[in-house]
Amino acid sequence: MSETMTKLETDLTTAMKARDSVRVGTLRQAIAAVRGEAKSGPVERDLTEDDVQKVLAREVKKRRESAQIYTDAGADERAQTETAEADLIGSYLPAQLSDDELAALVREGIEHVGATTVRDMGAVMKYVTGKAGTAADGRKVSQLVKAALSG
Repeated sequence: MSETMTKLETDLTTAMKARDSVRVGTLRQAIAAVRGEAKSGPVERDLTEDDVQKVLAREVKKRRESAQIYTDAGADERAQTETAEADLIGSYLPAQLSDDELAALVREGIEHVGATTVRDMGAVMKYVTGKAGTAADGRKVSQLVKAALSG
């Protein structure tokens, strides 16, 4: 079992003892998502730490997108709930790269791949996301790569 999954389960037990219903619900959803990913193939598999991080990053992204939808619809209370859940799950992910670190990684990717035009964007994206993992927001990486290759 991965270190993050162990921490999630330990924190769930602590939240249950503290009767923190919001935290309990959010952690249960995160754990269920990870377990669902492990059972998603024809054979249940053990997830690596990186696999668990990817599932949690996906859960954070879902909640942030939902919060934006609720904000646009004027349901601010529900948006705050989604944002709080995203923040809680996000606390189990590695720290995000700073803008400067991300820009440096994009430049490194462009040099490594030998990219010259926007047509090479996919190869650069693959390189950068492979190096950064869940420590970089894909949307931000995409914007940086596109700007670097088209400018």
